[in-house]
Amino acid sequence: MPVDTLKTASKAVGAKQAAKAVDKGLASLVYLAQDADARVTAPIRELCGRKGVAVETVPSMDELGKACGIEVGAAAVALLKG
Repeated sequence: MPVDTLKTASKAVGAKQAAKAVDKGLASLVYLAQDADARVTAPIRELCGRKGVAVETVPSMDELGKACGIEVGAAAVALLKG
């Protein structure tokens, strides 16, 4: 996982923000945490499938949050285009 990339990249952190970015066509890639609640990640995974956005899975919400430089875990993070 490109930890350095996530800290500095334009991103939407959190399930709601990531879903919005995907829906608006702004996301190039979405990271989903394996240990996040499926009720949270399944709709995003499905939306990514419909919109043709790549999904990568990371082991934990803590790891994903740390990679983004935040103190809490994140279920989903969308990398933004441009």
